[in-house]
Amino acid sequence: QVQLVESGGDLVQPGGSLTLSCKASRSIFGINNMGWYRQAPGKQRELVATITNGGSPNYEDSVKGRFTISRDIPKNTVYLRMNSLKPEDTAVYYCNAVISQRLSYWGQGTQVTVSS
Repeated sequence: QVQLVESGGDLVQPGGSLTLSCKASRSIFGINNMGWYRQAPGKQRELVATITNGGSPNYEDSVKGRFTISRDIPKNTVYLRMNSLKPEDTAVYYCNAVISQRLSYWGQGTQVTVSS
């Protein structure tokens, strides 16, 4: 079992930056895929960015060039650096860890609000 705890969500002005953190309860080395998803009010949860066990990132088109996913294996932590934030980035951001095709874990979420 893996417990994921997100942090870093906040209220930020348009154009601002935030870094989200996702700390896992066990080593993230060997976890197939870790990522960030988000869910805005009235919308379905959507992929934001993922990073494979080999360190390869993948981004949803609307965040390419603005968001960066990274990881610190010794700290069991995955990060999401978000720059040039827009009001449409407002959502609850969730961390996800994919152990296998049938097994994945989610964090409790952290709120990001982009507003002036």
